[in-house]
Amino acid sequence: MIKISSIGKYLDQPLLTAKINKNIPTVLTLGCSGLVINQMNNTPTKDRKKVGIKSAIILGTTLLSAVNAAKIASFITKRPLPKSIEQLQKDNTKLIDEYLSKTNVKDKTNKILNKAKTKILSLNEINYLNTKENKNLLDQLIPPPENIKAKDIFKDIGWLSIFGAIPVIGGVSGGIIADKLTEKNWKNRIPNKVNEGIYQYLANIFLCNVGAGAALGILEKFNIKSKSARCIGMVTGIILTGVIGGSTIANYIGNKLINPLIFKKQKPDNRTPELIDIGLHTDDIATVAVLSGLKWIEPSLPILYSVSGYRAGIGYRNDKNSQKNNHTKFLCNKC
Repeated sequence: MIKISSIGKYLDQPLLTAKINKNIPTVLTLGCSGLVINQMNNTPTKDRKKVGIKSAIILGTTLLSAVNAAKIASFITKRPLPKSIEQLQKDNTKLIDEYLSKTNVKDKTNKILNKAKTKILSLNEINYLNTKENKNLLDQLIPPPENIKAKDIFKDIGWLSIFGAIPVIGGVSGGIIADKLTEKNWKNRIPNKVNEGIYQYLANIFLCNVGAGAALGILEKFNIKSKSARCIGMVTGIILTGVIGGSTIANYIGNKLINPLIFKKQKPDNRTPELIDIGLHTDDIATVAVLSGLKWIEPSLPILYSVSGYRAGIGYRNDKNSQKNNHTKFLCNKC
């Protein structure tokens, strides 16, 4: 029978996480290429070239920003980057060789451990090793999730927030460049891109991170270490600050602070939450997982944050009047 702890160990294999992370750029490239083709196929022939250029530029800048976001965020926050596949293989080989030289094990255990030096183990193989006798070794090969301490909460929140900001900045930059190359009134489109970027970042990324972090801080203060309680607390914090209050706060900051400072003569359209915005809070599951110490979810962050970057790049506004002034009706209706 497969133990629940074995499933967690399987997902948290550093080699598995590293290999997923290595393939993320390819996944994003294929996804972006498919979206560009889909946009062009659903666009009248006379507008197809323009839409293709815009989509390619926006998605290209968002993709490049997303795949490099982890490195940039780690550099800024001094957070160590994950080890490479090659380094993990060297570390595993050294650890297992030392263990086998001092310990007599069954033939099957020996075979599995030798495989673990350079390859990802199957769930059944992890489950076989997941015994009291092998616990210490298995925990060294696949470190268990650790409850983040209060002093480290805002460091990880800072890393996640910078990580999420980079694809949004990339999307907005790409959107402005795309409009400048294809539209005469490109300057009139900038406010909606900036405001959508503010909305996406604050409502769907930053405020959710703050809510999760604040909840963790409160739980830490009361010495609550239960993983289920911490997860529930973080989700509650995300709902209060991001899902419920995020839209209001984001619009307020955009209208009262950013717009008067940057767009004095032009008032960008307001933004209200939509069903897809709730869907975008899928990335908050990643936030909870990362703050809970689950490393395998981190490779998904570039994909999840790219959605916000793309929508910021097309300057999506759900006000009916703004759809006439946005990227194109085709892109807005498809996002």
